[in-house]
Amino acid sequence: MRITDTAAIVTGGASGLGGATAQALAAKGARVFALDLAGGIEKAPAVDGVTYVEADVTDPEQVQAAVNQAAGSGVPLRIVVNCAGIGPSARILSKRGPHDLNLFRKVIEINLIGTFNVITLAAEAIAKTEPLTDDARGVVINTASVAAFDGQIGQVAYSASKGGVVGLTLPSARDLASHGIRVMTIAPGIIDTPMLATVSDEFRAGLAAGVPFPKRLGRPDEYAQLAVDIVEHDYLNGEVIRLDGSLRMAPR
Repeated sequence: MRITDTAAIVTGGASGLGGATAQALAAKGARVFALDLAGGIEKAPAVDGVTYVEADVTDPEQVQAAVNQAAGSGVPLRIVVNCAGIGPSARILSKRGPHDLNLFRKVIEINLIGTFNVITLAAEAIAKTEPLTDDARGVVINTASVAAFDGQIGQVAYSASKGGVVGLTLPSARDLASHGIRVMTIAPGIIDTPMLATVSDEFRAGLAAGVPFPKRLGRPDEYAQLAVDIVEHDYLNGEVIRLDGSLRMAPR
């Protein structure tokens, strides 16, 4: 599928994986609507072809308004990339007591339910576009994590949420096949995003040392490159691709 002259929605699009993807799609000629919270948008760089839209992925009304904006932009909405997410750490039982249920619920709400919310509302709009070759209409790319498979100590909420995103992939692709919409998921390993900006160089070196090859942290632009490849490759559907340098996470 060609990216030029299409509209794209990227959640978490103000920075990190979403920011890199929004820029990559815009560079390919898409009209990108980058959804994020107000605080993230305030710090986002101005990029030609990228419009920042304040929206909480867990809020159906805000997401619907963003979808309507993208679908009414003058070019067909055909691309959705879900990158919004959080990753707090807490053990089921620690010295501070049991895992906070509200924290667990919040992680699931944003990472899993938010992803589902965007898929559902965007798919309705994509399904109304004119079909292309092979009756294709668009593609949704979700973001899981290697933690979905190799969850570490303290990642129970995050791993559960990302495991849910993995579980969404195939049935979503099957549900939307009759509408010509593909669904794929990327499961990144340790990517050098703003979440790692506050850790020490020693800690970063330790993380990189655990990656078999290349022995370094991944880059947001490498995620974006894969997302672009998925959009343009019409026979990729219903699958999860690990982007991790062959990393398999240890318990801690």
